[in-house]
Amino acid sequence: MNKKKRFATIVSNIKKIKIQGASSIAKAALMAYRLFPGKRTKEILLAARPTEPMMEKVLSTAEKKSHSEILKHFSLAQGKISSLVLKMVKKDKIIFTHCHSTNVSKALIYSHKNGGKFEAYVTETRPLYQGRITANELKKAGIKVTMFVDSSLGIALSNNQVFKKVSRVLLGADALLKEGIINKVGSELVARISAEEKIPFYIVADSWKFTKKKIPIEQRGLNEVWDKAPRNIKIRNPAFEFVRKKYISGIITELGLMKYGEFVRRMK
Repeated sequence: MNKKKRFATIVSNIKKIKIQGASSIAKAALMAYRLFPGKRTKEILLAARPTEPMMEKVLSTAEKKSHSEILKHFSLAQGKISSLVLKMVKKDKIIFTHCHSTNVSKALIYSHKNGGKFEAYVTETRPLYQGRITANELKKAGIKVTMFVDSSLGIALSNNQVFKKVSRVLLGADALLKEGIINKVGSELVARISAEEKIPFYIVADSWKFTKKKIPIEQRGLNEVWDKAPRNIKIRNPAFEFVRKKYISGIITELGLMKYGEFVRRMK
């Protein structure tokens, strides 16, 4: 495959969410940028997924640092995040997560391998079912996984006699902002129910996802929801939503475990 085709394939895969997770998207964008370094390449890549500040951070850093230096950040950051998550969840029984986050999945797998005895509750995350990626990764690592349809969030998180009570919620984030985070649609509902049920709600993410810029909420194609839908039926498919910092018990990044306000002050 020549350079132009490789570049076009990477851009297409980012746009169509065939490449999952902010860090995976950023790494793929870095690879594409190395094929054709320059301002226009950066614009094309950023337009493919406008809700990924980590990709912008990586592409900006690529102008100053080598490919290997940037990749080293990801491995070092994940190592620190995983160690912090292990300390937090070692005595937890049930961890709840939504969608797919590389930071969360790797941290849970690391925690399981180092003494964690927890089970995982995972959502399907329609319409593209990214939760299945999470479920498969955790299952292959030997973690017991229970999957819930998205509309059963309230049941999964409530203190009922049917399912074991959730000990903690761990969610990733696509963007870290001053007043809160942006993550897969459904995350705000998870946050509100967690607050009502008094379940600790934590964000697990690389600090490179922080941005001072306004992030648009991506509206994706209706065919993802209902292919060949009847005429005159409106379909809305927001891919992400905003979660206010008041719901966040704490955030775990490579910089440490801290309150969200403290994290924002640190990034400033």
